[in-house]
Amino acid sequence: MQFANTLAVAASFIAAVSSASVPMERRRVEDTNPATNPATNPATNTKPPPTHFQIMALRPSSPVHYSLFQAARGNIFLNLPNQNATCDNGQTIVQEKAATFALNPDGGLYLYRRSPSPQQIYADLSGMGQGKLGYTIGAQPPPRNAEETGWAVGQDGQLTLRGFGFIACPGAIENSWSVWMDTGRPNPGGNAGCVGVPISLSEVKEPSSCDYTF
Repeated sequence: MQFANTLAVAASFIAAVSSASVPMERRRVEDTNPATNPATNPATNTKPPPTHFQIMALRPSSPVHYSLFQAARGNIFLNLPNQNATCDNGQTIVQEKAATFALNPDGGLYLYRRSPSPQQIYADLSGMGQGKLGYTIGAQPPPRNAEETGWAVGQDGQLTLRGFGFIACPGAIENSWSVWMDTGRPNPGGNAGCVGVPISLSEVKEPSSCDYTF
């Protein structure tokens, strides 16, 4: 009888421990599950960017450190002497040395201008495109395999396309640097000396409207 009582007590103890540990384990799993916890889900771990902004490259000990993204000839550059864009501030013609961007709620990234005809940024992340970054004007279609939506700004302030950041390569037009998406290739597009470029967004409260060259 005493042996039976001992078994009963042991069984009760094991059951109590099991019932107490299961909820704790479930809580631990749920707390780290992106499907149930937005704090661990990169897709929801974002914050809205400024309405209009410029993009600055941050690469210490590099010629592009503190350089602003520019748009010309359908591409994105750093350290380009002149964008040759036609810009106005609503009152007069002005010269802008950097491009101003706007991020739509649908994840589309645009070069800002006061016109229904868009200037939309695209990127080709495929093996063929190797991260090619550029823009289209009006109804012009993007290149094959190019993506136009999926841009987001994370809690770290980085603008990415589906998690991919930026890389810049020297030797572009007028001794500038071309900007690509960093898909893991050290020198995309047959370039050399490319460097990854973390970025910073700077709000533009009174943006100029610009028509960029293509």
